[in-house]
Amino acid sequence: MSKGLQIALGAAVIAVLLGWYASASLDGAGSYRYFQTLAELREADVSGELVRAHGYVAPGSIERDVPARSIRFAVQGRPPHEAGVEAAPLAVVYESLEVSDMFKDGAEVVLEGTLHSSTGGAPVFRATNVLAKCPSKFEAQTASAES
Repeated sequence: MSKGLQIALGAAVIAVLLGWYASASLDGAGSYRYFQTLAELREADVSGELVRAHGYVAPGSIERDVPARSIRFAVQGRPPHEAGVEAAPLAVVYESLEVSDMFKDGAEVVLEGTLHSSTGGAPVFRATNVLAKCPSKFEAQTASAES
């Protein structure tokens, strides 16, 4: 085989592999959308799709089921210390007992997984990953604290 034919064959193989990689990346299978707030998640028709959702763990909602190796909890759209009317929290099932030390009541979380309709009508988020965000140590001062 001549040197030119070897180079052409190698270039063709690389081109085919790059084309396959590009088509696999663009079809969206196996990729998450950028995270959404709970309000955006409820409005969108994303049942069964891989999504990321942002919220806060509802106080008193964490239930660890050690035999089933899962954690059930609820997520709300606003931090627990903020006043205001809150929509019904979203039920979450996480099929693992391994969570960050920062995962606790009121923690800010990003959930990765799929949203499913349950038999009772309320949706259930089946999380494949739970990311607890680190609380900021640098809070802005209020106007009364500055004077």
